[in-house]
Amino acid sequence: MTDSLGPALERLWQVIVQRRGADPEGSYTAQLLARGRAKVAQKFGEEAVEAVIEGAHGDPLALTRESVDVLYHLLVLWAAAGVTPEEVAAELTRREGISGITEKRSRGRPSAT
Repeated sequence: MTDSLGPALERLWQVIVQRRGADPEGSYTAQLLARGRAKVAQKFGEEAVEAVIEGAHGDPLALTRESVDVLYHLLVLWAAAGVTPEEVAAELTRREGISGITEKRSRGRPSAT
């Protein structure tokens, strides 16, 4: 994986933060945030489903475009929920070297059979 995604996501995060208090009439980000966290979460879910559909269809360009929408809406959800990229990065770092199975067990979730 290249390093280009990190700076691109950082720039996107900065735009979202800057538009948090903007006029909803002139900013889609401000419109989303003004609708509240639950609506932002719903929109994120819709975009995630669209990415899943494109992933199943096998069209790389369509999946790329939907992935951008998913990432954007995820970052807007973070902003709405008061989560920062630094907190997410710290959790990613904490999980490095831990198997997914072990990590899920540590959260007390039942394993799927």
